[in-house]
Amino acid sequence: MTRPITLFTGQWADLPFEEVCRLAAEWGYDGLEIACWGDHFEVDKALSDDTYVDRKREVLAKHNLGVWAVSNHLVGQAVCDHPIDERHRGILPPRVWGDGEPEGVRRRAAEEMKDTARAAAKLGVSTVVGFTGSSIWHTVAMFPPVPPSMIEAGYQDFADRWNPILDVFDEVGVRFALEVHPSEIAYDYHTTVRTLDAVGRRPAFGLNWDPSHMVWQQVDPAGFILDFADRIYHVDCKDTKVRVGDGRRGRLSSHLPWADLRRGWDFVSTGRGDVPWEECFRALNAIGYDGPVSIEWEDAGMDRLAGAPESLEYIRQLNAITPPEASFDAAFSSE
Repeated sequence: MTRPITLFTGQWADLPFEEVCRLAAEWGYDGLEIACWGDHFEVDKALSDDTYVDRKREVLAKHNLGVWAVSNHLVGQAVCDHPIDERHRGILPPRVWGDGEPEGVRRRAAEEMKDTARAAAKLGVSTVVGFTGSSIWHTVAMFPPVPPSMIEAGYQDFADRWNPILDVFDEVGVRFALEVHPSEIAYDYHTTVRTLDAVGRRPAFGLNWDPSHMVWQQVDPAGFILDFADRIYHVDCKDTKVRVGDGRRGRLSSHLPWADLRRGWDFVSTGRGDVPWEECFRALNAIGYDGPVSIEWEDAGMDRLAGAPESLEYIRQLNAITPPEASFDAAFSSE
């Protein structure tokens, strides 16, 4: 099944947009999943400057690159998060952080996500990938004891904050794809079900499938595709290596930095970890997913200039797996 293979620019936002376009084109990528930070796609400028989007399109066209999605993980994280603290100040634009008063940050983040939908529509893309944040992630350890009412309130808070955002997505014809991820309102299988239910399974809200966050939690990434077939709005290819089993390394990774080999798991270059990629691509074929396949390259122990082109070649082979026109056993039939 032919799908465009794109490079997510989030881990490349320290480089100018033009330079990332040049690199991606030289390696053979079909396009980009453009991050809304650095100078890659600035939401405020896209809406205030009538020439901004055209200039971005000119750079993409110069390098024969397409765009099917933009991503605003950083701002989306602040919509529901509790607490709001110095971590958020480090990732948010100053106009969203403001004076840092938590509820003000959340409200400004929500407005920025509405504007992200408007900016995406102006660019001509139909999907915004991102995070939601969560007011209940801090309770994941379940101690002190967490009353069910607190969890219910967390999902209600998510719905109350995101439904008005999704109203704007509907207005402009754009969909939001949540990356199921620790620290989000949906971080595994059952929390994904609960999240979709919280917003009435409205079509504006779907999922960005990223298996790297599933394998260390022992969630089946291929089964996830099949069970949420109608909600897979975007695909990110990122890999994880799990290294538990020596009696020292745990799945929560001990507050150790990326690439520290004492961690129980780590992100690695696509194809070098434990994601069952072929099984997953067969599942994507089974549900008829024909959208972009985006390489989100993260590997703190490998140079990205080597990893990004290697990942492209690896995914290109899997992307070429095409369902046959007829079953192989049709040749055995007498009819």
